[in-house]
Amino acid sequence: MKKRYDYLIVGAGLFGAVFAREATDAGKTCLVIDRRPHIAGNIYTERVEGIEVHRYGAHIFHTSDRAVWDYLSRFVTFNRFTNSPLARYGDELYHLPFNMNTFHALWGVVTPAEAKEKIAAERAPYAGREPRNLEEQALSLVGRDVYEKLIKGYTEKQWGRSCTELPAFIIRRLPLRFTYDDNYFSDPLQGIPEEGYTALVERLLDGSDVELSRDYFADREALDEIADRVIFTGRIDEFYGAVFGRLAYRSLRFETETLDLPDFQGNAVVNYTSRDVPFTRIIEHKHFTFGKQPKTVVTREYPAAWREGEEPYYPVNDETNNALYARYAALAEKEPKVVFGGRLGLYRYLDMDKIVSEALALSRRLLREGN
Repeated sequence: MKKRYDYLIVGAGLFGAVFAREATDAGKTCLVIDRRPHIAGNIYTERVEGIEVHRYGAHIFHTSDRAVWDYLSRFVTFNRFTNSPLARYGDELYHLPFNMNTFHALWGVVTPAEAKEKIAAERAPYAGREPRNLEEQALSLVGRDVYEKLIKGYTEKQWGRSCTELPAFIIRRLPLRFTYDDNYFSDPLQGIPEEGYTALVERLLDGSDVELSRDYFADREALDEIADRVIFTGRIDEFYGAVFGRLAYRSLRFETETLDLPDFQGNAVVNYTSRDVPFTRIIEHKHFTFGKQPKTVVTREYPAAWREGEEPYYPVNDETNNALYARYAALAEKEPKVVFGGRLGLYRYLDMDKIVSEALALSRRLLREGN
């Protein structure tokens, strides 16, 4: 007789791993499967030349939720990494987020009052208009200099469309900081696991049975039968056979290389904001953990259109796709034993701390209800 489980968890990423940890600690049995050959989903890290390489793009943990920070700190030690990316436009370098360092490089201003006056002048030609697209929205918020050098090309690469063809709501606001503070995130708690994200997920999954390179859809009926409940963290539209049509996503492509030199760019992340540079950023992984290794590993990140069979990274939460998701969510509410979670199951972008919070809330609710 096959082993029977309380929970089948489809997806060995952060959401599934946190759920498994809570269920296992409560005395429940879990089988965790993933179609990839490794655990940890998009936060998977792999050691190369002594460097923890973020295989699916930079992941910096940040939160204002002390309970979530303390929860994960049971399993790993966070370092003091602060995300301070740079933006490169041609041969010009600018600090991100938009702050006094940025404004000084653009205009030579040195005080907050001077910066505010300059931005007001930049915005003035576009004030009082109802933005019809992303370009007009950005111009009304920051003016032409910031838009042309730091927003336009990067955004068009990310979305694969001209800013004049993108809806205004994508940029509801652009935070401007009138201090010389390069900390990209405003959350007070921030860092990278010293042991790597893969080690974090390994520890969360300790006590669960894990099967990798296992596709749920290839053996769906048998898998459903061996568990009382299914926690599904894959694409909700795929779960339902795209009966209403496929939801839209954006994807990414990565080119990673090891270089025989101690430092390539002097910073963990440098964004390339010109449209004529095909990638959006270069990641130098050793800087996430203040590495001193004799070699370095860099990754160029390219936005890409998503197609079936490729990794879906970002839900396209426009009006059309949100309405389509609502139809799938209505089906999900009627499922007797399946619960959806994670970025793909809920079809919305979630930072890592929100993933943890959502997984904790779901696990505690189901365990409390005896489900």
